[in-house]
Amino acid sequence: MINVQTASETTDETITRTRRTPIGLYALALASFALGLAEFVIAGLLPDVAGDLSVSDGSAGTLVTSYAVGIIVGALALTTVLSRIPPKSALVWLGVVFVIGNLLCALGPNFGVVLVGRILAGTTNGAFLGTGIVVAVSLVDAHNQGRAIATMLGGLTSANVLGVPLGTILGQQFGWRVVFGVIVAIATVATGSILAVVPHVASAPTSSLADLRHLLNRQALLSMGIATFGFGGMFGAFTYVSLTLTKVSGYSPSAVPWLLVLFGVGLVVGNVLGGRLIDRALDATVTLALVGLLAVQILFGLLAGNPVIAAIALGLMGMFGFAAAPGYQHRVMRHARAAGAIASGAPIAAVNLGNALGSWIGGLVITAGLGYTSPVWMGTVATGLALTLLAVAVRAARKGA
Repeated sequence: MINVQTASETTDETITRTRRTPIGLYALALASFALGLAEFVIAGLLPDVAGDLSVSDGSAGTLVTSYAVGIIVGALALTTVLSRIPPKSALVWLGVVFVIGNLLCALGPNFGVVLVGRILAGTTNGAFLGTGIVVAVSLVDAHNQGRAIATMLGGLTSANVLGVPLGTILGQQFGWRVVFGVIVAIATVATGSILAVVPHVASAPTSSLADLRHLLNRQALLSMGIATFGFGGMFGAFTYVSLTLTKVSGYSPSAVPWLLVLFGVGLVVGNVLGGRLIDRALDATVTLALVGLLAVQILFGLLAGNPVIAAIALGLMGMFGFAAAPGYQHRVMRHARAAGAIASGAPIAAVNLGNALGSWIGGLVITAGLGYTSPVWMGTVATGLALTLLAVAVRAARKGA
């Protein structure tokens, strides 16, 4: 009788877990939607922000940079600190602080307060993604971890497809502060959903900053380099794509937001495909995605003057660029497992380092007078470096085996 009861309880627990898992993943995806919206929508609102806060466009741009730096710090340091408390509790507290940071942006009376809000929100962004991915992969079996990561990151891609264009229109019509009010509302609902439906999962091994040494093995370093150059190649080109589309392809500025939707749709498709395929063949999927990205970037660079080809290339660039994203995360976590919680935050820091470097170098080549397609060609160099590092990593793994 005792054995039968125990088996029944185990079965009930398994069924409950199976039913709740998709809901928990969707709650995490909603939270990542809020994170992505907060990160990317401000780029389209910078002129309005600068005018309202009486600062220069360059000063307003630090609101973008500070957020990215906050993500890097949070992904490494804050994720490490929070590894000492249950993951679900960490996510809830991070959600609360994220809401406070964006509330400061929505209500801040001056630039200094808004900047503090951006730094606060960015820091929680990086830590939330790092901790959230640990939770996401804990909700599924080992054969579906890539899909779980892709489901959570789907919120980021959806933010680019729907959130950024709609947020930009909303900000232009009713003011940029309203957009941050909407972010606060979405983040509040997401945090409540996590509290209600995400099950408690086992904590990842606790980490300290000393565990950073576990990221210094060859495969982990190569994997982070692949993530940095792969993402840097894509976003370095994307950051200035509005200039390419208007100055080279001949589109009007009013057409650019709708063209960016194509990029966002590509992100969603790539994220779904990548998430499904990396569970079957991790390195082959990342290789295929990077080769596709490189080919599209070369096509874009050569034929950007053709508006139809430029539009198609923009969508394909998003698809191939983001198809590799779950693979970056999975590869670093696999080879830096001994680093504990830092292993989930490291790839997030790596891709945001790539974003920052790609945008910075793209700005340099445009300022140097190399033309409005020069960021695209810079992207091909970065993507080529990512492919080279991947080839080295695969060969080293085979020798090790």
